[in-house]
Amino acid sequence: MTNSTILTKANQLFALIVLVLAVTFSAKASTLNEFLPKADAFLKVHVKNGSVAYKTIHQNPAEIETLYKMIGEMSLAGTTESDKKAFYINAYNLVVIYWVTKHYPLKSPLDDSGFFDKIKHKVAGEDMTLNSLEIKKLLLPYKDGRLHFALACAAKSCPPLASFAYLPAKLEAQLNERTVLAINDPEWIKVDKSKKAVALSKIFEWYKGDFTQNGKTQVEWVNQFRMEKIPTSFAVSYYEYNWNLNEM
Repeated sequence: MTNSTILTKANQLFALIVLVLAVTFSAKASTLNEFLPKADAFLKVHVKNGSVAYKTIHQNPAEIETLYKMIGEMSLAGTTESDKKAFYINAYNLVVIYWVTKHYPLKSPLDDSGFFDKIKHKVAGEDMTLNSLEIKKLLLPYKDGRLHFALACAAKSCPPLASFAYLPAKLEAQLNERTVLAINDPEWIKVDKSKKAVALSKIFEWYKGDFTQNGKTQVEWVNQFRMEKIPTSFAVSYYEYNWNLNEM
């Protein structure tokens, strides 16, 4: 056998290996077109008025486990910024639900040490904590305060979790809808006209920079989404966060 023949066969073998690996990767990788309808259907069934049926999911975990696996295997190659933003919002919310149900019963997500800042999950092929996912994939790249009204934290003081998946084509409208819903809820933004004061969620204290961009005050940011505006002269405080599980 000549060197030329050996080289040709080696090249053919290499090409075959590359093809097999490509097919294998393609078979394993999840796509948004597969993931989003499954996520939407799951949330429609298991989330009502911002509360989650953790016990039911815990007893029948196959669906959330499938979604969790899809999140880890997701390929974002060739996707748009809206695609990525929608994916990472849904990924965050579903990972939170997955981890609560995996360790159910819990009274609070804080009962599981490192829930947000130590435990790592595979998201689109990367290992990261929930905090890293929130900050590095959403808050820092997009600088969009509305994200805080779309993300779940499994607690009663969170803005109410949506009973649908965030979709790239509807993302702007969905983010506005969830922000308006929370900002106009008197239990979430607590205005006391007699004392000329407003009590905001701790979210506004923890993530103050997200609500004071471009020289705005927090009240000015809130007023963008309020039907009844809050006077900017009102004193601002932050009420205590209720970390009890947002269980149905």
